[in-house]
Amino acid sequence: MIQWWQILLLTLYSAYQICDELTIVSSAGSPVFAGFITGLIMGDVTTGLFIGGSLQLFVLGVGTFGGASRIDATSGAVLATAFSISQGIDTDLAITTIAVPVAALLTYFDVLGRMTTTFFAHRIDAAIERFDYNGIERNYLLGALPWALSRALPVFFALAFGGEFVQGVVNLVKEYQWVADGLTLAGRMLPGLGFAILLRYLPVKRNLHYLAMGFGLTAMLTVLYSYVTGLGGAVAGILGTLPADVAEKIGFANNFKGLSMIGISIVGIFLAVVHFKNSQKVAVAAPSTPSESGEIEDDEF
Repeated sequence: MIQWWQILLLTLYSAYQICDELTIVSSAGSPVFAGFITGLIMGDVTTGLFIGGSLQLFVLGVGTFGGASRIDATSGAVLATAFSISQGIDTDLAITTIAVPVAALLTYFDVLGRMTTTFFAHRIDAAIERFDYNGIERNYLLGALPWALSRALPVFFALAFGGEFVQGVVNLVKEYQWVADGLTLAGRMLPGLGFAILLRYLPVKRNLHYLAMGFGLTAMLTVLYSYVTGLGGAVAGILGTLPADVAEKIGFANNFKGLSMIGISIVGIFLAVVHFKNSQKVAVAAPSTPSESGEIEDDEF
């Protein structure tokens, strides 16, 4: 059961995260951050990071342009993590039965939040005509209220009164195992779908060699360091049989963990440096030669 103080903290975070996403942009409004915060409040950070990370990958290629709305994966991560931890729901099942439907449903609340802020926008216009600077600042800050409530209210009511409904839906799904298996598979496919959407809008054809190189390096480093990790585990096991003071002096245990990510990070830093150096190159225009008519013909780089 979710405690009242957990509901309060998650509601306050939901109100803050959308304002952060629109103004500060500190990534506190991202799904993976929402999963981390919710997991921290609920007492299971691992589950929170798994659900938040899966939804983060799902929305990698999803963005908003102008006044367009998108699915609210952040609120979906909050509710899916909270119910998964409190009611012991499988993480993949929580993503498909809670996170995705909630994220889609809250699109309408996003539209409602955008519509209600226009009231304060008109008040700001009127304050500008009166040169009322205090009124401009006041209505600008009040404009954050509709945005905050568009996330806080659904999360609060879902956490406070939706526990039995969510448990009923999960129990119904589990009665039909083929449905549960299908939803679990769909949840595991969401990160791949997110990458597919992202690649759809990236200039992959122009940079296909980078994509191939990254895939090859990742595959090779994973295989290479899996053997190194095994070697480190074997050495650590041998050191475990030695006296504690001797093993501490050697200091060899656990040194091989995470080497795969270190290798990938080094390659990423190298590519970033190369890209930065290339971006610093300044194109020099060719000298212009005026034609007989007085026009410059070779004015292109």
